[in-house]
Amino acid sequence: MKRTFGTLLLLVVALSCRAQLTIPMGGTSPSSDDGHKTTHFTSRILTGTVLDKSDKPIANAVVYMKNTKTLAMKSYISQTAGTYRFPELSLNVDYEVYAQKDGAKSKTKTLSQFDDREKPNLNLQIDLNK
Repeated sequence: MKRTFGTLLLLVVALSCRAQLTIPMGGTSPSSDDGHKTTHFTSRILTGTVLDKSDKPIANAVVYMKNTKTLAMKSYISQTAGTYRFPELSLNVDYEVYAQKDGAKSKTKTLSQFDDREKPNLNLQIDLNK
């Protein structure tokens, strides 16, 4: 009798609490702002365009990217439209990016680990007349 009463009491308490346990499993989760779901990603892609002072694309400029944690450098030669692309970047690392062409260099820009965009875009400008 005591066992049945204890089981019944436990069942009543459990049903009255209506407790739910939510365990995040990755993928998507609801956003607190507008009810839309946001996608969680594991890496990001940095893209951009190398431009001259009159905003014309510069082809064949060398774009350098430095991982500020490991100091590893990567490079990319800009396409005909001046575009560059660095895929598979870590989310928890800052990156410094700059471009060079014919001895002229752009300002260095930083992609912060706090920038939560999956596909950030940083345009780099070089003054080729210097």
